[in-house]
Amino acid sequence: MEEYALLAVVAVLIIVATSLFAQKHGVAAPVLLVLVGIGCSFIPGTPEILVEPEWILAIVLPPILYAAAVNVPVTDFRRSIGTITALSVVLVVVSALAAGTLIWWLIPGLGLPAAIALGAVVSPPDAVAAISIGKRLGLPPRLITALEGEGLVNDATALVLLRTAVAAIAGSFSFWDALGDFGYALAVGIAVGALVGLVSVRVRSAIRQEPVLTTAISFVVPFLAFIPAEHLGASGVIAVVTAGLITGHQSARRFSAHDRIAERTNWRTIQTLLENGVFLLMGYEITAVVGDLRAEDRDIAAAVGIALATTGVLIVVRALFSAGLVLWLRSARRRAVGQLAFLDEFSDAVAAKGGGEGRFARVERVVRRRRADAEALAREGLGWRGGAVLAWSGMRGVVTLAAAQSLPHDVPHRAELVFIAFTVAVTTLLLHGGTLPWLIRRLGIRGSDEAHERQELSRLMQEMSTATQEFLAGPSLRREDGKPFDEEVLQEARSRAAAMGDAVAMLLDQTDRETAFHQRRELNRQLLEVEQDVLLDARAEGTYSSKTLERVQHFLDERGSRF
Repeated sequence: MEEYALLAVVAVLIIVATSLFAQKHGVAAPVLLVLVGIGCSFIPGTPEILVEPEWILAIVLPPILYAAAVNVPVTDFRRSIGTITALSVVLVVVSALAAGTLIWWLIPGLGLPAAIALGAVVSPPDAVAAISIGKRLGLPPRLITALEGEGLVNDATALVLLRTAVAAIAGSFSFWDALGDFGYALAVGIAVGALVGLVSVRVRSAIRQEPVLTTAISFVVPFLAFIPAEHLGASGVIAVVTAGLITGHQSARRFSAHDRIAERTNWRTIQTLLENGVFLLMGYEITAVVGDLRAEDRDIAAAVGIALATTGVLIVVRALFSAGLVLWLRSARRRAVGQLAFLDEFSDAVAAKGGGEGRFARVERVVRRRRADAEALAREGLGWRGGAVLAWSGMRGVVTLAAAQSLPHDVPHRAELVFIAFTVAVTTLLLHGGTLPWLIRRLGIRGSDEAHERQELSRLMQEMSTATQEFLAGPSLRREDGKPFDEEVLQEARSRAAAMGDAVAMLLDQTDRETAFHQRRELNRQLLEVEQDVLLDARAEGTYSSKTLERVQHFLDERGSRF
């Protein structure tokens, strides 16, 4: 146990050091971690680590998916649901069938169900590296959302397909049964995830005055969704993703600011350690996988050739599918442009008949949302450059690593199949992850229009400022005990509300570091550092009680979080 504890500590330090190096040099951390893991596996005396695949699927995968899902905007996810469904369901099935057929043809004596099972193992891409590269290089939000959504949902399709293929190995397979199992896994998974997400948010919002307790609950939410769903024979992956999307969407309404800050920090830390830890483990276990292949006296060169051929098929299938997807999205974009004029006319008609009141208010909200969706699609459509990035983002990762090792031990050529899966994962990660930054720069893809974003931000902040001033001027404004606020307090709040719009306008229009706004922020940070130094000196001298020091530290931290 001490040896494993030491390895865990070393792994965390390697992850931190590699991540810092990757950020500094503009490289995807997963790519470097796989290489570091391979290098560590050749160090003499290093122990062989055998991680049960169930541990990765049931303990590591749920937190990773939940951490990603809580940070995905539900509105963007909903607007891209067609693209996400095509990538995470249709493309996974097509890739699994294509890769499985090739493997079945190349490996004599291997049954088609076993080959399809391996195809399901290598079919779902892990978008971690692509998303980290894309965000750093400024890919359009719609493309980032498509990659995030694909990475969240495609694991469910692959695991259900793997389960079906394993059942077919045992001799029980029916197309309609498989289709029914997939529908059941999807529907029940969504239901379980929605229930867990709604209940957990309600419970956490009821005890939000206790941040430690709400954080503790958040740590178990992924497992509360995953375990019951899997026990019911549904998709635990879908349940976790659903719970995460609901939690992230309702956090703005239900959670306090401190809870949201803690939620983001905690889950980003967990996500970083678990995801990067799996990539490090992937590289480290390569030597063990090669050893198993040698133990069965298999030809390693032939297995590498099959893995490279499988990788080529996966790349071609994804490229062709992405090209078709771009054509479909272009037609959808043209339809969205055509809808804008109709929705404007319809909105004017609703407003003329009494918009803003009763059922007309609900209709008006629906129309506004439909128009916003159409405008976003018309503005952020996926062109051929985005399609090229999408096609070249097929890196494999966590699920491929775990699912490959979960293949039944009585499957013929099992060691060879596991080796092929590992080789495909490592090859795609190094090939795509190593060249994707160059491709993005070469294509010259740019994100959202900065001027449009600044206008949106200014308009939203102005709406908030107007609403605040109207609230402060309302006659029903009272304290929680029913007493009125002091006029001095109200006047101070009105002055701040009136100044908020001007401050935002200044922030948007003046980006130079020499502006008064930036100078004030910089001066405030320096003043805060002086106050922190005084607090540290007082702590070192021991002239104040620890409770007083703690209260002052919390006060300084709250102020510091604003900068």
